[in-house]
Amino acid sequence: MSENNLNLWRKITSVTEEALATKVLHPMATKYQIVEENDIKFIVRILDNLNKKDKAKKKQKEKQKESKSNFNPFLPYEKDLFIADIEENHVLILNKYNVVNHHLLIITREFESQENILTLEDFTALWIVLKQINGLGFYNGGKIAGASQPHKHLQLVPYPLVDEIDTIPIDDLVLSNKKEDKIINLKSFPYLQAVAFFEDITDKSPEELGKITLDYYYQLLGKLNINIKDNKPLIHYNLLITKSWMMIIPRSKEKMDSISINSLGFAGALLVKNKEELELLLKHKPLEILAKVGLN
Repeated sequence: MSENNLNLWRKITSVTEEALATKVLHPMATKYQIVEENDIKFIVRILDNLNKKDKAKKKQKEKQKESKSNFNPFLPYEKDLFIADIEENHVLILNKYNVVNHHLLIITREFESQENILTLEDFTALWIVLKQINGLGFYNGGKIAGASQPHKHLQLVPYPLVDEIDTIPIDDLVLSNKKEDKIINLKSFPYLQAVAFFEDITDKSPEELGKITLDYYYQLLGKLNINIKDNKPLIHYNLLITKSWMMIIPRSKEKMDSISINSLGFAGALLVKNKEELELLLKHKPLEILAKVGLN
């Protein structure tokens, strides 16, 4: 790990320790099990207790009523969650209610809609962090795709998500399909998606990678027939970005029954609220659930 990488990681861990000590950070306690399907080792997390998050959401609604406007937890963001400024337009903070340790949010400094198209500045900001932290970047493009806040924010979770898996559950399968064609659909998944592969990123700057990613982003949207109107893609979607590839998955709905799916679900990491939802997931299997909230 380079000195810059080490410095950012030290900052992330030190801010995390302080935020835990002062009880500003509220990790969501979970248990997990591995559910294997089609050679993919899906991570299925089961929440131990939803009370913390439910109480916080109630407080947010109360604040919203008091202000008579849409309450935005990112304006201003909590200073105790702050990690770093990312150039002029973005800020790196901790996710207050994290399921994965050191879950990071890359938020726009000023309000932008989560439904807006992503920009060169957004992708450059993501790569500034992703070049230094080994992990998965992702974006929930709209409410149907699992976005819980309307303020534009990309997210990053460091590897490993669990001890048994080095990266993310779908990584090996995606990489096994890498071909000369940079934009492809993977037949292994029972839902519509498109993937672009990066060449070696080692010697490329975040700005260069931002430009490459922006170009692929538009190519992927085009391949999936996701049109743009008034600066917004007309179909909500999930976006996954690793150091080797990026994927867009268009969405048809937010949930299958009561099970909500966001970008992490399509990376192979699902979350259920209770034993009933776990039984439902085990009955239908992860790929069927993902297919029902995606497009066929």
